[in-house]
Parts: sequence; structure tokens; C-alpha cells
Amino acid sequence: MGKITVQVAVNAPLEKVWDKLNNPKDIEEWNQASPDWHCLNASNSLEVGGKLKSTMAAKDGSFSFDFEGIYDEIIPQKFIKYHLEDGRTVEISFEEKDNQILVTETFDAEDQNSEEMQKEGWQAILNNFKNYTETN
Repeated sequence: MGKITVQVAVNAPLEKVWDKLNNPKDIEEWNQASPDWHCLNASNSLEVGGKLKSTMAAKDGSFSFDFEGIYDEIIPQKFIKYHLEDGRTVEISFEEKDNQILVTETFDAEDQNSEEMQKEGWQAILNNFKNYTETN
């Protein structure tokens, strides 16, 4: 499987974008791909070797799963890299451009869902992040 990239431009200062992406209470608010899902809880130890963890669940209680990453590299307000339990990596970059913050996520595709479906899901979550950050 290849790498998938999703991106969004956020109308907010870099400090706010960084904070909203990494603060567990904020993560719980924006971390879902569709309105019938929610993030039950999140924790984040933003340091090399630290863990990012969240529980995603269908609102009707029919399904839930844990998402967990371990940080490999952190450059404050610029770059984050972590790996998942299955060894796949995720990289997130932050770039100031035209009075916006361009947030780019690149991740290794998994082999259980189509790349198109994975891209749509991650893009939907990133869109939720943008909307939440711009209005909170």
C-alpha cells in the first residue's frame, strides 16, 4: 500500500491550530469522520516516545475502536511524526501560507479498506478539525 495525503487550510493563528490539534479535550470535540460517530475520550503525551490515544465509537453503540500512536519526532508548531501499533507512520506538517495555516497529514495506507475510503475518512476528520478550530 502507498502513502495517502490529506490537507486543509485553517483560518486561525499557528499557536491555536497547534493547540487545538494536540489538546485532548479539543481532540474529543473534532475527532470523528461523520456525525453518527464521536470520540469518547482522548489522551496525548506530546513528546518523543509519548502516546496519542483516542477511542472512536458509533453513537448508537454498535462499534468502537482505539486509535493509538507513539511519537517519533516533534518540532513544535511545524512537524509531528508518529507510528501506529501496526508500524504504519503518520506525518503532520504545519505551514503558514496566505494568512492561513496549511495542515498536511501523510500516512501509510492500511490494507483492509480502499485507499479512497481511507482518504475520505481522514479528510473528513481534518475538515471537522478546521471547522472546530475556526469556530472555538
